[in-house]
Amino acid sequence: MDGKKPSICKEKTFTAIFKEYSETLHNYLFYKTGNAGLSKDLTQEAFAKLWQNCKSVMYDTAKGYVFKIANNLLLNEYAHQKVVLNFQKKPVIAHTNESPEHILEQKELKAQIEAAISALPEKQRTVFLMSRIDKKTYKEIAELLGISKQAVEKRMYNALDALRLVSKKIR
Repeated sequence: MDGKKPSICKEKTFTAIFKEYSETLHNYLFYKTGNAGLSKDLTQEAFAKLWQNCKSVMYDTAKGYVFKIANNLLLNEYAHQKVVLNFQKKPVIAHTNESPEHILEQKELKAQIEAAISALPEKQRTVFLMSRIDKKTYKEIAELLGISKQAVEKRMYNALDALRLVSKKIR
């Protein structure tokens, strides 16, 4: 190969970019919004815009492009609908040997934990969830968010500190 980067306009290259970054982008948007459906829609729309503009986007900047587009789409969505963070609740199927009191206590604890996480400032919440749910390293998170590793460490420290205070109140 002559060192030339593949064209994003080639379906094979575009598909490879989509496979590499779509899940990370979706999760990033989900952590910011708490809405899986919206995250999926914004991810698809960002990649659709990449495809529409494939001739003007360099291969090396495709990742940054879709993240930037998705972020702009999210900001537009916030401005349009004033989205409120609301983690999706999954119904609990009560086919269990546990007592109704225990099930209720678990549901309440889960709700308190979700509320504590959702109460974190957006930047801390995003870093916390990317680290704990996606198992991303601080370095990977820093690259995805375009910030320093030290900034990631500080946000994580502050998030954990806030969650520690909440956990003391829950007990």
